[in-house]
Amino acid sequence: MTYDFDKQINRRHTNSYKWDIAENELPMWVADMDFEVAPEILKAIEAKVSEHVYGYQTLPDAWYDAYRDWWRTRHHFEFDKESLVFCTGVVPAISSAVRKLTTPAEKVLIQTPVYNIFFNSIYNNGRNVIESRLRYDHGRYEMDFEDLEAKLSDPQTTLFILCNPHNPVGRIWDKKTLARVGELCEKYHVTVISDEIHCDLTDPGIEYTPYASASELCRNHSITCMAPTKAFNIAGLQTAAVMASNPVLRHKIWRALNTDEVAEPNILAVPAAIAAFTEGGSWLDALRAYLYENKLYVKKFLETELPKVRLVSSEGTYLLWLDCRAYTEDSAALCQMIRQKTGLFLNKGTAYGGDGQYFLRMNIACPRANVVDGMARLKQALEG
Repeated sequence: MTYDFDKQINRRHTNSYKWDIAENELPMWVADMDFEVAPEILKAIEAKVSEHVYGYQTLPDAWYDAYRDWWRTRHHFEFDKESLVFCTGVVPAISSAVRKLTTPAEKVLIQTPVYNIFFNSIYNNGRNVIESRLRYDHGRYEMDFEDLEAKLSDPQTTLFILCNPHNPVGRIWDKKTLARVGELCEKYHVTVISDEIHCDLTDPGIEYTPYASASELCRNHSITCMAPTKAFNIAGLQTAAVMASNPVLRHKIWRALNTDEVAEPNILAVPAAIAAFTEGGSWLDALRAYLYENKLYVKKFLETELPKVRLVSSEGTYLLWLDCRAYTEDSAALCQMIRQKTGLFLNKGTAYGGDGQYFLRMNIACPRANVVDGMARLKQALEG
């Protein structure tokens, strides 16, 4: 089957968080996609809606099987049914875990620049953020293990939120890197939450390694947050899962999610997830190829039209991290100027901590025509 990712869908005036903007503006910021979902998911949703009764839902075996089969076949990682707990989203799961696995004023480590909501999940719960900055060298980010160990060795650091694949820099951490992280966290008794919501959005031919599969140490001291929402563009359906092999950690996260009342599925959450993981593979592979072509377009455009802007090397996600240090040391001001001048709406790098003052984040999960338009607007703004 062929899929039309070039199709333009008018999302204005639909209560879309992304598109609730001025008519002349082009949103390439928040991480959702402007594509129709896979037809198999639409069919599953329509079948559920056609029942005409929308009562409380339970989790069928098919839901557990869908997650387990997908991770076994796609990511070469096996876990049992008992390891899975439903939740309404990855962010609620992370916030619940922070409250349950730490005490007020303890430190939670993150590797910056990183997904800005991590800061909220920590600060809003009365914990302290401790940053281990990723090392930026020759257009690529790596973990700074010397700094990481120094921060993990602090007895007040009790939790580490890992982003794999990493948002916004797009790195997919390899098994050796993850295993080394696991050794350090085990050494200093630090629990790991691994946010792997972007794991299926890799460049064609690129595989990701689940943190819990890197070693037995990693598996035993971590919980993994997973979902079909980013890869299949169904974030509004509020469907995700937490995987914890360690029975003690699993009980804690199960208790946390139920205490916070984010462990019950809505009417569409389960059938959509099952359809995504059991029938959505061909759609996803076509999507990944399309996103990669969008990335190549941006890369070539920058090289030929805006050579002072550098595209950071990445292997995953549909989020591009643009090095604009030739233009600014205040990405918030630059982002505002671009939007005011051209209507192009990007994310300011300062929101992600670390060295974000030099960077902008761009979402290319949209029809190619939008990418072409966005790059033209970026050139117009920066040439001025």
